[in-house]
Formats: sequence, structure tokens, C-alpha cells
Amino acid sequence: MTVSNHFDVIVVGVGSMGSAACYQLAKRGVRVLGLEQFNIPHSLGSHHGGTRLIRQAYFEHPSYVELLKAVYPLWRDLEAESGVDLFHQVGALYLGSPDCELIAGSRLAASTYDIPFQWLLPNEVESRFPAFRCAENWVGFFEPNAGYLLCEAAVSAMTRRALEAGAIIRGQTKVVSWQSDSCNVTVRTESDTFTADRLVLCGGAWAGSLLNDLGTPLRVTRQVVAWVWPQKTIDFDGDRMPGWAIDPNPAGKYQGIYYGFPLSQNPLGVKLGWHAPGQESHPDDVNRRIHEDDLAWLASFSRQYMPTLGSSLLSAATCLYTYSPDGHFIVDRHPHFENVCFAAGFSGHGFKFAPIIGQAIADLSLDGSTELPVDFLKLAGR
Repeated sequence: MTVSNHFDVIVVGVGSMGSAACYQLAKRGVRVLGLEQFNIPHSLGSHHGGTRLIRQAYFEHPSYVELLKAVYPLWRDLEAESGVDLFHQVGALYLGSPDCELIAGSRLAASTYDIPFQWLLPNEVESRFPAFRCAENWVGFFEPNAGYLLCEAAVSAMTRRALEAGAIIRGQTKVVSWQSDSCNVTVRTESDTFTADRLVLCGGAWAGSLLNDLGTPLRVTRQVVAWVWPQKTIDFDGDRMPGWAIDPNPAGKYQGIYYGFPLSQNPLGVKLGWHAPGQESHPDDVNRRIHEDDLAWLASFSRQYMPTLGSSLLSAATCLYTYSPDGHFIVDRHPHFENVCFAAGFSGHGFKFAPIIGQAIADLSLDGSTELPVDFLKLAGR
């Protein structure tokens, strides 16, 4: 090992959170090495598929809203620095009964944090957004400041900014082990050994193997998303369709929350997905083939609630969720090693937070603490 193999910080995993951590650390003048086992970006984990919703009326838990209010300007800063349009603020429409988790939770967050929104009756929803058909007991909740992010483009932009700030980043470099003592960390790949003062672990779906000494189970599930060419394209373009999520009936036929995006060119079509735990899988052994059963929900769901969509499937893909035990992120210093910190368990709703999580991880790694409101994401007591 030579002196050039020693760094201030090594970041393992250069996906959503790892690219953000590299970006934030390099901006601060830190000598940082990022190691990614696949390409950057890639389509084997959680950060691919073209688009991700970004919203502030957060039904999952109101504590996330402070982070969301802080991350909006960070996305705009990244756009300005990179020259890439990443955040499309087309609004987001949520549909369901007034007491379902999606609507009640969004209303609580909006009321608590003074987030602009509009109530819409079913006839108002269908007049304004003609792609949708509402059940009689539904309401519409429209959040005008929400929208969607271009996820692979964002990972590329953060990685590029990190490289331009002096980071060294290597794709196709799998980490096989790491260890820490009071002075240094040692990271071994299949061909090299590196040392650093500090280590950041952002392994995504592979975080469980990197953090197996924590005793906190991280469950990986296989998810399927699809792109469909609509029968009536005018109903699905960006002028008449925002980002959207539908909670049809928590106790009924369609379990989970369905979501989607306007008609896009890359990937081509209207994207639809299902936000609920899929089949539990090991990240190295995920079945990447799409089967008929994977898409059985698509035709029946769209026929009932989006009748001008149809079922002209263009493409489909698998992605991975990594669930923490309570469905909330885990962002903390390692309980046994002061010079190791990590971000894991993003449970299918983490991408929109990437720049602020990158800041928090950089703070924790360099300073041991952060002023950002992430205490509710600590490991202790989880």
C-alpha cells in the first residue's frame, strides 16, 4: 500500500446517498474516495427508473418536513452548479378517502408546517386532471410545490460535481471487507487495500452485509415499475398530469399506494408503480425477469381509475427497496466505531432527501455531530 491509497474519508456505495456524501465532502476540501461495485449510475439497486416524486406534505411522518424544506434549495443549487434540469415542479395530486393514510397524513403535515395545498372534490379532480376517475368517497389533495426529480441524472450530477471538486471515484470496484480501529479504517476491494481517517457506508440494498454487526435487520424487497403508452396522450402530458399517488382503499382490493408520473421520453411512456413491500429478496439474487404476475395489477387498476391509460405496455423494470424495521431512515454514527458513519434503510421513500442526507453524513463524518434535524433518524432505540 502506498501513501496515495490513504484518504481523509472513504465512501462505500456511490448511489443516491453515497454520491451526495462524496459531493458534500469534496466541496469541503476533503480528500475523499468513493467506491461503487457497479456502474455510476446503475440499474441494479434503488436509484434508477427515470423519476422520483418530491413533496413536502409528507404523510409518512411530519418530522421529515423540516428536512424537505431544507432540501428544496439544495436541489436548485445542484441544478445551477451542474447546468442540468433535475427538479420538475409540476405539482402532485393525492387521491383517496379523507381518512386514509395518504390523505390524512398529508393534511397533517401541510397543516402543521403551513404547506400550500388545495382540496378538490371528485368532479373537480376529473375536470382539472381528466386522466383520473374518482370513487365517490374520495377527495383530491393537490400540492402545487411538489413534482418529480430525474434520479439517474441527479446521481450523475452529484458524482460529477464531486469529481470536479477533487474526489476520486471508482465504479466497478466491489468492497469485500472493512475494519476500523481508533486511528484508521481499512477497506479492501477485490484488488486493492485503502486506508482513511473515516469511513462512510452508503450501501443501499447491500447495506445489510456492510452493517451486519449492528443487529438491525434491513429487509430488501423486489419492486416492479412499468411504462405504458396511453390511449389518449393529451390526458397524460405535463400540462394536464402532475405527479400523483392513489390510496384506493387500505382494506380493499388494492393494497398499498399506487403512484406515477406524466408522459415522458426517457424511459418512454407513463410510469406507474406500487408503493408497498414486494417479494423479499437478497440483492445479489433478485429475479430481474418480468413475469405476467408482476403486472397483473396494472390493467385492472388502470381500467378502474385511469380509463384512458389502457394497458399498452412499453417496458418494465425491477428495483429494490431496503426496509428498516420501522420504515424510517437510519442515519447515524456507528455505535462501536467513532470514525464510521452510515445511511441506510431508506424504505422506498428516500431519494428526494439525498442532498440533505449527504450534508448530514458529511457533518457526522467530519465533526461527529450535525445541526440538521436528523436526530429522529438515529439508530438508538430503533
